[in-house]
Amino acid sequence: MNKGVKKVRQSIEQRKKTRGLTGNESSKKQLPVPFPQEEEKHGYFPSFSDTTFESNTGHKFPYRFMLKGVLSVMLFFGVALLGQTDAAFLQKPKEWTSSALTDEFPFAKVNIWYQETFGSPLALTPQNDQVAVSSNQEGLPVSGDVTETFQVNGTGIMIAPDETADVAALRDGVVVFAGNDRETNNTVVIQHADGSSSTYGHLSAVDVHLYQFVASNQRVGQFTPTAESETVYFSIEQEDDYIDPVQVIQVDDAP
Repeated sequence: MNKGVKKVRQSIEQRKKTRGLTGNESSKKQLPVPFPQEEEKHGYFPSFSDTTFESNTGHKFPYRFMLKGVLSVMLFFGVALLGQTDAAFLQKPKEWTSSALTDEFPFAKVNIWYQETFGSPLALTPQNDQVAVSSNQEGLPVSGDVTETFQVNGTGIMIAPDETADVAALRDGVVVFAGNDRETNNTVVIQHADGSSSTYGHLSAVDVHLYQFVASNQRVGQFTPTAESETVYFSIEQEDDYIDPVQVIQVDDAP
C-alpha cells in the first residue's frame, strides 16, 4: 500500500520537473490575461443586460396600462348607471353628492364660527395690509352717482365716480373670487355670513386675493374713470337671486 502511494507521488513530481515547475510555483500559476479588445481601448464595454427581460417588460407595460384604462371606464359607467337608478336607498347619497358639487362652501360662516371660537379671523395670510375707506355716500361701495338702476340693469347698479376712488366691501366676508370676469373685467366677489354675496366689477385694480377675510368698509380695489370705463358695477345676490342693492343699503343704514 505504501509503495503504491510513493510511486504515485514520485510520478507527480516527475511530471512537475518535466514541465519545469516546482511545487510552490505550480500553486501560483495564473491564467494568462487577454489583451484588451479594440472596443475596450476606446472606452467601450459590452453590455450584459438581459435583452429578453427588457423586451418582455416592454410588452407587459401596454397590457397593464390597458387594463387600468378598462377598469377606469367600467368604474365610470358603473357610477353613471347608479346615478340613473331610482332606488330609494340611493336617493340620499345622490342628493348629498349633487349638493356638494353645486353649492358653494360657506367660507364666511365658517370664518365667523372660527372668530367667535378662537377670537381672530381665519386667515391664510397675515391681515396687516387692511385699508379702511372713509364712509361713502349712501353706504355705496364707491363714491359716485348711480347712472344705471337695478330696474334697468337687471342684476345690479352702475356707479360713476368723478375721480380715482377706493372701492370698499359692503360688509364682513371672505373673498371667493378675485380676478378677470368676462362681463365685468377686474372683479371681486365677497361671500357674507348670511349666505349673500356682493360683487364689485370694472375695477381698475384689485387689492385682495382669493379666500382673504375682509372687514366691513375695507378697500378691495380702486377705480379710475377712463373713456372706455366710466362706471363701477355693484350687485348683491341672495339664494341665487339678485336683489336691488339700493334697497339693501337703505335697510342696513336705517336706524
